[in-house]
Amino acid sequence: MNYFFWLLFLLIHCAAYAQESQKEAFVKGIYGNPERILQAGYSFDELGVNAVFVRRSSLNQEFYQQAKAQGCQVFVEFPTLNGKGYIEDHPEAWPINEKGEQAAPADWFMGVCPTDPGFQAYRAEQLKETLGDYMVDGVFLDYLHWHAQFETDQPVLPETCFCDRCTQLFEKASALQIPGKDISARSQWILANQESAWRDWRNGILNKWVSDMGEILREYQPDALLGAFYCAWFPEDHGGALYNTLGINVPSLAKRVDVLAPMLFHQMYARPVTWAGEYMEWLDKIMDSSRPLVWPIVQAHNKPGIVSPEEFGKALQEGSKTPASGIMMFSEQSLLENREKMKVMQDFYQRTKP
Repeated sequence: MNYFFWLLFLLIHCAAYAQESQKEAFVKGIYGNPERILQAGYSFDELGVNAVFVRRSSLNQEFYQQAKAQGCQVFVEFPTLNGKGYIEDHPEAWPINEKGEQAAPADWFMGVCPTDPGFQAYRAEQLKETLGDYMVDGVFLDYLHWHAQFETDQPVLPETCFCDRCTQLFEKASALQIPGKDISARSQWILANQESAWRDWRNGILNKWVSDMGEILREYQPDALLGAFYCAWFPEDHGGALYNTLGINVPSLAKRVDVLAPMLFHQMYARPVTWAGEYMEWLDKIMDSSRPLVWPIVQAHNKPGIVSPEEFGKALQEGSKTPASGIMMFSEQSLLENREKMKVMQDFYQRTKP
């Protein structure tokens, strides 16, 4: 009898140790629709991949089981504030600019008004549905910003959202009485007289989205990680647009997630590949001691221009600098279009610490 209990204890201890070791392993991931890698005849274990980051729209049970069988952690990307496909049928959720007009698409991206309760309920239900169908290792919030486009060297940075709901919520939160008979007049008054408070309020709305999604995740799967993909601009870039337009404050975001995933898309931002390492050095300096994990995502994708296999390899090296405890690449399509990039990733992942 004593032997039985000792064996049971040993099995439980080994299982817990294996689970903890997996969590502590350096994450080496692919983002996008990684199922295409398997369909092309590769396996994740031979490529050195131990984590997949799957778009919610691409996740299915067959792939989930295959990835798990090959020892991969499965993280789902969640398109948090992407309004495309929703606002067309729900005009009350359309972001409104300072002129009182519906904001135009920002290049290919179309955002949403983050305070719309219908959209909030819609996304909450989608997250609950995903967590009910899959036991994931984590959820990574994507499109986590107010309506804008930053994945380009010429960012599109509209002023939003000045709908009646947003200005009334700001008015109440700030104990103000905003003058003006129409949206244009009210928005001009806000930007002229309360701009700093307005920017802070917008950041608070974004932070609440992160906290609310985190509460749902903890309720349904308390052991899963909450991650966030976010624009990796320095605070001073583009006239302070990271905070002023996108609504992102990295230190406050870091307090609300388990994993930060800065989007180190050097070519999209028209930066040298060494910039990715410079960003990691900056991030290491600004985070306090109670810091989250950091798993950057780097660019192999050829749009815009061409990212050579050598440049992709350098991006992996730069993005893996301290404080990174993992890295992933964007996206599987680029690997399949250029098998040399597949080999670069495989060599880097296989020689990177376990």
